[in-house]
Amino acid sequence: MTPSYYIGTSGWHYDHWRRRFYPKELDRRRWLEFYAGHFTTVELNNSFYRLPSETAFATWYDSSPADFTFAVKVSRFITHIKRLKDTEEAVDNFITRAEILGEKLGPLLYQLPPNMHRNDERLASFLSLLPQGMKHVFEFRHQSWLEEKVFEILRKYNAGFCVFDMPSLSCPLVATADFAYIRFHGSTRLYSSYYSDEELADWARRLADWARRLADLAVNLKAVYIYFNNDAEAFAVRNARTLRSYLERESVNY
Repeated sequence: MTPSYYIGTSGWHYDHWRRRFYPKELDRRRWLEFYAGHFTTVELNNSFYRLPSETAFATWYDSSPADFTFAVKVSRFITHIKRLKDTEEAVDNFITRAEILGEKLGPLLYQLPPNMHRNDERLASFLSLLPQGMKHVFEFRHQSWLEEKVFEILRKYNAGFCVFDMPSLSCPLVATADFAYIRFHGSTRLYSSYYSDEELADWARRLADWARRLADLAVNLKAVYIYFNNDAEAFAVRNARTLRSYLERESVNY
């Protein structure tokens, strides 16, 4: 089976997207509504810096279509300050707030700091306290984590591995759950480089071939969540649209 692709951007509330994406006179309060007219998903990233209020989550829910999906980046208090240790209360508080999104809540993204080296015991302990039935996905920013043993730990808990593209660190194309998660941070400059059509056509072929190989191995990959984090000059919007069109073409030829 061809997985469902959810393609969007990391964040949507950028002032420099006015005129480049949002109409000049459009009220900022309607930006999410406008965004949702072009994409079916978004990665909430302001939740990484500060836990949004209940009202904010409720507003996002009400301002988006019924079939819209929010991926939510988990608080840096959990990942960067507590570093996955002694986090029961913080995790409970965060998830309780995120659950206001109801059926529109997609994956929860845990981005670990680049100076956090591999610690299998801590990762397994953290995974054991996370509520089941939710999509938890981990982005490792230190090379030491990108090993098969770590992938095995994630598979044990059906937790996702975040595949990423960035100039400073190479990442394998790996699925550790029944969904996949991919972030494009910029191929040559972090958060600010534009992916060419040729680069994205190549990515579309790679992703389609990858899904086929997993299917041949009887791995049921149900969904692939893809977010562009190169927000400079609204590159993310243009790249997300282009990759979506290429993947639609690949799916037809599946």
